[in-house]
Amino acid sequence: MGGDLLTLFLCGDVMLGRGVDQILPHPGDPALREGYSRDARDYVALAEAANGPVPRPAAFSWPWGEALTALDEAAPAVRVLNLETSVTRYSDFAPDKAIHYRMNPANLPCLAAARPDVCVLANNHVLDFGRRGLAETLATLAEAGLRTAGAGADAAAASRPAIVPVAGGRRVLVFSFGMPSSGIPGTWAATGDRSGVAFVAEPSRAAASGIADRIRQLKQPGDIAVASVHWGSNWGYHVPRDQAAFAHVLLDGGVDVVHGHSSHHPRALEAYRGKLVIHGCGDLIDDYEGITGYEHYRDDLRLLYLVSVDPDTGRLHELRIVPLQSRQMRLRPASADDSRWLRTLLDSIGSGFAPCTTAGPRGALTLRPSS
Repeated sequence: MGGDLLTLFLCGDVMLGRGVDQILPHPGDPALREGYSRDARDYVALAEAANGPVPRPAAFSWPWGEALTALDEAAPAVRVLNLETSVTRYSDFAPDKAIHYRMNPANLPCLAAARPDVCVLANNHVLDFGRRGLAETLATLAEAGLRTAGAGADAAAASRPAIVPVAGGRRVLVFSFGMPSSGIPGTWAATGDRSGVAFVAEPSRAAASGIADRIRQLKQPGDIAVASVHWGSNWGYHVPRDQAAFAHVLLDGGVDVVHGHSSHHPRALEAYRGKLVIHGCGDLIDDYEGITGYEHYRDDLRLLYLVSVDPDTGRLHELRIVPLQSRQMRLRPASADDSRWLRTLLDSIGSGFAPCTTAGPRGALTLRPSS
């Protein structure tokens, strides 16, 4: 293995809108157009009914809770998250959508508290408030110095990777795209003369080959390429064969890590020919606390993924996972029992790894490729 390891922090959906926005210092318009609720504050009430009072206003760091300390301790070289909300004051509710997420731009310090290097945006909520909302989202993030990938003023901008310089003159390239299986409308696709997201119509081998070709053209010696893809259903552990094959074509074609998200709970992890596929990271921050119906998936458990790779080859050395739990709209350490439950789950739904081990004061789970 050549040189020091490079560690990336990856996570799933970070939704700082709706109820989360309402507890922050600058709550935006709480109006909703949902069948369940017309007021975002109802989601705060659900969380409080389940687990106790939430401070209002809460500090910008409140939703992250113990995640911030855990990240500081791990000191990853690059931090990548899926920002699943519009950051806008516009009220152009996207038609034919049941759920809309927006965060007041004045609350952006909440996002900045995690010091993300890249916010991937090719998801099914970034255009919840129309193309004006997308433009404001992009401008707000750019003004704050936050890199984005997966959405832009046209197709070229939306497909452009975020480039993060790291030690040794190396770079991490983060490509972001999304699929209709995650709920992204086809009308949200960026075109030559229309803003939108980097959209992939289906997880075909041909589509994966086209993406891999483009990544190879941009990737330089010493670069690590991350393909961040929003795909799949909200619930369930089954990974369709075409999605798995899509990920494999990407890795065979020069991608080093496939960072999948959209599901509300963790899905399968795979070590494929020495490289990592996360089929679904699960949610990290949201306002779903107190919503019932899928408790057996334990969507209250939230994971920080710390991916250590050989910077020369992109091969996975180990994956450390810090388990947290959402309580009072804040991330807290998961219990020892919950860590054991996650360990059993990951062993049962993962492939290509030695048995998961637990070590460290935060009950971190460690997976290493079996060969």
